[in-house]
Parts: sequence; structure tokens; C-alpha cells
Amino acid sequence: MISAKRIIKMARKWQQMAAGNRKRISYPRHEVSMHSSAANKGHFVVYSIDHKRFVVPLKYLSTNIFRELLKWSEEEFGLPANRPIMLPCESVFLDYVISLVRESIPEDVEKALTTFVAACHNEASSSNYGLRQSNVQTIIYGF
Repeated sequence: MISAKRIIKMARKWQQMAAGNRKRISYPRHEVSMHSSAANKGHFVVYSIDHKRFVVPLKYLSTNIFRELLKWSEEEFGLPANRPIMLPCESVFLDYVISLVRESIPEDVEKALTTFVAACHNEASSSNYGLRQSNVQTIIYGF
């Protein structure tokens, strides 16, 4: 398990590396204000592709599903420099993932969800159409 301090150090290093490459994504003017508010201590902020803001506890970074989503985000959008972290999924799916992690997701369900995200990631990167055109079915987990 990676400690929160180690993750923060890695994030700062990634930001410095990305700043050197000068890869940036610009956002429309009206959205700039929503990116300015910082998260509380022990949390980080991510955005879905439909620009919904999520404040997530740092402890969620120890889950495989968030690691896979962040890896996919890095490959899709590059390392964030002077911009928020954007996850390549819609807010409904991210709400679902967060609710599962909050409720202590069972190991087999987390493994299935991680496999699903990895499959979507691989399919999106191998096709020109991306995740929205994917034929992969969504995994549903009920209580």
C-alpha cells in the first residue's frame, strides 16, 4: 500500500514533469471558477468527462479501481499541469465506483470492476471511437 505522503510526492513530481512538456488542455471561461476551489485535507479532486467535480478521500487511491482510472487518465489526457485531473468516464459511472468503494467493495467485485475498466481502456485505445462507442456491457452490483 502506498502512503498518502508518497502519493502527494509522486503527484508533485508528475506535475513538474508535465510542466516541462507544456501539455495543456484549455477549458471554456465559464468553467474556470469551478476548478479553483481546493479540496479539504486528506482529499483530492477529480472531474469526470462531463465536467462533474468529485472530492475523493486519499485512502481511495489504495484501491485497484482508482489506480486503473488514474492510469487511464494519464494515458488519455497526459499528466495534469495547471489543470484538474480528468478521469475518462462519465459522472454516473464515477458515482457508482465511489459508492462501491465507500461501502467497502468486496474483493471479487473490485477485481471484476477493475477488469471492466481495463477492458474499456484497452478497447478505447485500440479503436478510433473510444469508450462511448464500446460494446462492453456495464457490470451492475446490487446490495
